[in-house]
Amino acid sequence: MQKRALVVGLGIAGMSAAIGLRRAGWTPVIVERAAERRTGGYFIFMFPEGVQAAADLGIADHLHTRNPDWRPGGNSWSVDRRGRRKPALGLLDAPSGLAAVLRGDIEAALWQGISGDGTEDAVEVRFATTPVEITEGAGGVRVLLEDAGTGKQYREDFDLVVGADGMRSSVRRMVFGPDEDYLANWKAMICAFQMKEQVPSYEASDSIIVSRPKRAMWVFGLADHAPCAWLTYRTKDIPDRFAGPSIEQVRAAFSGMDDEPVVRHVLDSLGQAPDHVFDSIHQVKMPRWSKGRVVLVGDAAWCMNTYSAMGSSSSLRGGAALGVALREHPGDLAAALDAWEAGLRPYITRQRRSARVKQQRFVPSSRPAEVLVSGVLDLIRRVVHRRLAAEFTAAATAAVPSGTAR
Repeated sequence: MQKRALVVGLGIAGMSAAIGLRRAGWTPVIVERAAERRTGGYFIFMFPEGVQAAADLGIADHLHTRNPDWRPGGNSWSVDRRGRRKPALGLLDAPSGLAAVLRGDIEAALWQGISGDGTEDAVEVRFATTPVEITEGAGGVRVLLEDAGTGKQYREDFDLVVGADGMRSSVRRMVFGPDEDYLANWKAMICAFQMKEQVPSYEASDSIIVSRPKRAMWVFGLADHAPCAWLTYRTKDIPDRFAGPSIEQVRAAFSGMDDEPVVRHVLDSLGQAPDHVFDSIHQVKMPRWSKGRVVLVGDAAWCMNTYSAMGSSSSLRGGAALGVALREHPGDLAAALDAWEAGLRPYITRQRRSARVKQQRFVPSSRPAEVLVSGVLDLIRRVVHRRLAAEFTAAATAAVPSGTAR
């Protein structure tokens, strides 16, 4: 009989793990607390590791990317205190190999992967279902599940439980311990949403950066979609940030900047957005990601936070690598989980450490930090844009047929 695995969470990590498990010969069952599959989502960078993992999972052909074509002068602008814009180093300018996507683009591709594509059986997905209790025995894991629609609870046995239910994982709390044992508070907040239209006077695919000490606003332009906004600010009062309506909290955080046209447009767009993400910034740090027959993947295990920009790529890679480890150790679950973690942890550790440096780029901690980061990035921009301009000119020249008058 095929071994069965319960995957908790229908996000990027959960679906990646389910595809990896199925490729290893397991039968995954996904439970999701939401009543239906979520769509949409804000802007995400996929690094080369994530792009490769998508190929390894067999979903690359389903993945829609939205990188704007680079143009001379660049697609990105920073706006100073006087409202003047100047060319900026776009996050898609370097390093090469980054893919611009929406979270929903990745999840749509993964959904097609777990649906079977007509070549494999679809993965079973149970919506509005959550684990209530997880008990490991000698030969498996018994899980008490609850159907939110009916309130019915029932027990079911599995050979493995995969917790892919995010930074505040219920699986982690039940099996490993309370959140405070693993969540490192970065004393910062994030708000992200899809805009209906670009900031006036900017091109549709432009990206815009308004960065000040301890608060910053980014608009990410896309090739075939309205831009996404990403706002972040540093604060010591994390519990108080959830005390009132999130939109009011964001407006208060950017008070004094709302007379700037870009900031005003983004804040007005937030008020008109049908939905948005508003949350505190943490990292998850665990000495080990598995315990017996329970393993955590994605943000539940190693959330590097949004400043790392590696959440989706690491979730894809983690799910794909889990499948490979199980396939290479078919009769020894403990050995498979040991090999999986040993292969993945150095990569996760490097990315987690880099998040502090990246945070200074996204939201400088002070005025001196803002000036230093701006100066360094401008020097890098000049080098990168010079190279991109040369490549652009070479490509344009090559496209002109031989003998054509100029």
